[in-house]
Amino acid sequence: MSLAKNAFQCFYCQAHGNVLDFVAAMEKCSVRQAALKLQERLGVSGPGRPAESRERKLVPGKEGGNQPLGWALRAVDPSHPHLVQRGIERATVQAFGVGFFAGGGLMSGRIVIPIHDQWGRLVAYCGRCVDGTAPRYKLPAGFRKSLTLFNLHRAAACGEDGVVVVEGFFDCMKIYQAGFPCAVALMGATLSEQQERWLLERFRRVVLLLDGDQAGQTGSAEIAPRLAGQCSLSVLDLPPGEQPDRLASEEIRQLLKQEAKI
Repeated sequence: MSLAKNAFQCFYCQAHGNVLDFVAAMEKCSVRQAALKLQERLGVSGPGRPAESRERKLVPGKEGGNQPLGWALRAVDPSHPHLVQRGIERATVQAFGVGFFAGGGLMSGRIVIPIHDQWGRLVAYCGRCVDGTAPRYKLPAGFRKSLTLFNLHRAAACGEDGVVVVEGFFDCMKIYQAGFPCAVALMGATLSEQQERWLLERFRRVVLLLDGDQAGQTGSAEIAPRLAGQCSLSVLDLPPGEQPDRLASEEIRQLLKQEAKI
């Protein structure tokens, strides 16, 4: 695909065309339907339509969220050395569906991490570089992190009343791997109003475990007062520069045993 020329060509089946032809082929719909799908997903207005918010349109439902994808990446390799180097075990890789994607497109040459909404529907992929290419983490345009809590659908299915809240995808995987499957990630160090609502609706106990850097410390200081008084809250502080995904499973287990309620 050539972004500069707004065109694609498949050298296997000889299909070619512009972005609308590509979406039509991937979604198995007409070109007109492809145009409408793109307008809806990107939050842009077409001819004869009033200008609307450029934020991504919410899916129907009481809580809203990012739009579910109508496709999934194929041939994702779960055995890439990057996952091994980060200490992610095969069972965890399989549970989260992560792996290296060698195909084309936005996620090409990256470790792909499937992101689901609160109902378990696939809404996006995040691509993590393995060779130092910027950006380190790549998300699709229009995806709104504030409308999703990573791993919420699995955490809620555990049936527990407590949850561990971390910043990143691999933090969440390492907490899960250490024997605490009820864990979610903010995909950053801030808590949106929607994410706060989901936590308080589903859990009575929250353990806040953000990174030990300045962003994590600032995030904890901002989030803790909002949650305190609304749930049983524990805030765990990591040493400067430390983060959960760098800890061994036994270190995580020992750390979570030391939670001090506010």
